[in-house]
Amino acid sequence: MNDSPQTTVIESVAGHWFLRDLIEDVATGEAADLPWLCRAADRVRQNPDKFLSWLEETFLDDDAAAHDAAGRSYWHPNGFAKLVLHTAAESRFRVRLHIWPASKEASQGESNPHSHRWEFASVVLAGKGMHMFEYRETIGGGKPYQRYRYGTDPADPAALVRDGQVRLRKTSSPHVQRGEVYSCDTEVVHTVRPIAADLTATVVVQGPRRVRSTVVYCEPGQTEDQPNRAVTDTEFKELLRSVIAAFGRA
Repeated sequence: MNDSPQTTVIESVAGHWFLRDLIEDVATGEAADLPWLCRAADRVRQNPDKFLSWLEETFLDDDAAAHDAAGRSYWHPNGFAKLVLHTAAESRFRVRLHIWPASKEASQGESNPHSHRWEFASVVLAGKGMHMFEYRETIGGGKPYQRYRYGTDPADPAALVRDGQVRLRKTSSPHVQRGEVYSCDTEVVHTVRPIAADLTATVVVQGPRRVRSTVVYCEPGQTEDQPNRAVTDTEFKELLRSVIAAFGRA
C-alpha cells in the first residue's frame, strides 16, 4: 500500500477509480493538453461501463454529491443539459456530460457559432452522433453576423460585449458517430447538433483556460440575451438515469 501524501490527496479528491485514474495522470506530470484530453476521452470510448459505474456510484448513490453537481450544471437555451460532473483546480481538467433528451424532432443544437477559452475532447456516449459545423471569418461571401467577445468585461466576466459586424463562412462539417472522439482547440469556431431525435449524450473532458476571451456570433436581429436555466437535483438524477438506461443498465 502506498501511503505517500500524493496518494492521500488523490483519494480525498476522487474516490472512484474512473476519476482517480485521470487525476493520477496529471498529478504525476501529465499535462492536461489536447493530446491528453483526447486520451482521456478515448478511455470513455473504450470502457463506457467504467464511466457509467462512476455516474451510478458517485451521484445516484450519493444525494450530497448529486446536489453539488446539479448546482454547477444548467440547461442551455438550445435545449440540452450541461452537467458538470468534476471540477477541481488541482486536477486541471473538468468532466462534463452534455445530454439532449429524446424528442419528436432532432434538436437544432447550438444556434450561435462560438469558440472556447479552453481545449476539449469529447466522445459520443449515447445516440447516433453529432453534426459539427466549423466556421471562419471572411471578407467576401458567407453570412453576416454580429460578433461578441465573452470574458472581456472585468465587472461581468459572463457578459457578451459587441465587437463589430463580420461575415462567416462554413469551412467543414465533420460528423462524429457514436463511439468516436472529437477534439477542439481555442481557434475553432463551431456549432453542434445531434444527428437524430433519440437521446444523445456526449462526455466532454475540458482542459485549463488557455486564452482570456472567446467569440460568440449572432445572426442579425437575434438577441444575445439567452439565459441558462438551473438543473434541479431531480432533473440531474433523471438525466443520468436516462443515459444509463440507454445502455440497458437501469
